[in-house]
Amino acid sequence: MVNFLSIFTMRNLFFLSLALNLSLIMRVFYEGEKHGPHGLSARKADSGLEKAAHATQRTLVSLSSSGQDDGEKLINLDHGDPTMYESYWQQMGEKTTVVIPGWQSMSYFSDVKNPCWFLEPEFAKQVVRLHNLVGNAVTEGRQIVVGTGSSQLFLAALYALAPKDASEPISVISAAPFYSSYPSMTDYLKSGLYKWAGDARSFDKEGPYIELVTSPNNPDGFVRHSMVNRTGGILVHDLAYYWPQYTPISSATDHDLTLFTVSKSTGHAGTRIGWALVKDPEVAKKMIKFIELSTIGVSRDSQLRAARILEVIINSSQNPGRPESGESFFKISHHLMAERWQLLREAVNRGRFFSLPEFQQGFCQFLNQVSQPQPGKQKFTEPLIKSCHLYNYLCNA
Repeated sequence: MVNFLSIFTMRNLFFLSLALNLSLIMRVFYEGEKHGPHGLSARKADSGLEKAAHATQRTLVSLSSSGQDDGEKLINLDHGDPTMYESYWQQMGEKTTVVIPGWQSMSYFSDVKNPCWFLEPEFAKQVVRLHNLVGNAVTEGRQIVVGTGSSQLFLAALYALAPKDASEPISVISAAPFYSSYPSMTDYLKSGLYKWAGDARSFDKEGPYIELVTSPNNPDGFVRHSMVNRTGGILVHDLAYYWPQYTPISSATDHDLTLFTVSKSTGHAGTRIGWALVKDPEVAKKMIKFIELSTIGVSRDSQLRAARILEVIINSSQNPGRPESGESFFKISHHLMAERWQLLREAVNRGRFFSLPEFQQGFCQFLNQVSQPQPGKQKFTEPLIKSCHLYNYLCNA
């Protein structure tokens, strides 16, 4: 297989994949227009378009530079893996090393006095310190709920917020373009409590709903606000990318339920740790119950490692340049993202097939400077607006 692929360049494979997916999308549009803009066939076309977007990610070529005679690096557009900060953490050496004796963390329980009994106190402490340092979220009066990544917390939030005695599942919506896994995650278990209902911009169903607000948005990087704003609506804010290396920090967000994750803030996706800031104690209790039933808590070892990583980030920002602290993580990562966006824009501007959006500058309270948004995930616009994401180039090593 390697010998077969070696006769093609990255450019050949890339455009072959795009051509296949573009033809699939055009067919969906053709079928929709052939049967009219209204009625059942049009709705099938919309459904087909969503499936086409998922098919695109599955079929884009995914290759590694290992085994290639010419050593050419290929861009994997199938999925992202946030390893771009690896060199920084290598330079930090032993500062983030955590030694866990065999007798430590043996119990299920981290803190029996905390409603979230599996939350490590040290991790909770560093989460509060980090948000206070960056100024991106209010932590006072919030219950911290730890999860196995923000994906588990997303499902825990749906479970906690959905009415248990409703005659039908509550609708779950998000403004398009939305995170591609939202629909499948929502409907995967075919819950009777909640059901994916599509684009928030076109949502017109009466009754309660849960709206997912991702800001900066995944996949286009723009700042988002709720779209529906009707009585009975419940908001869940996914702020995975609301960190200074990706976007200007304009204020501390003050929402009812906010999701964050270590994978985007520090790059440690493999640690599988996320956290939620929850204002309503009853909602927090239901989220905790969901995690208890699904995984009997969250890895204590992973939380201890994440706590140490967050502590190092805080120290590097408060005492930058000192031998015991190292260079500021957020300034280094901001510079790295700026370099990658510059190279990306230069490459796109030399071609005729893609374009990139222009983002409005803003003053970053943390960096104390005017800053340009530089999303960790980006979606190409014209002409392949439905079909191509560029996360891997921006976030992979």
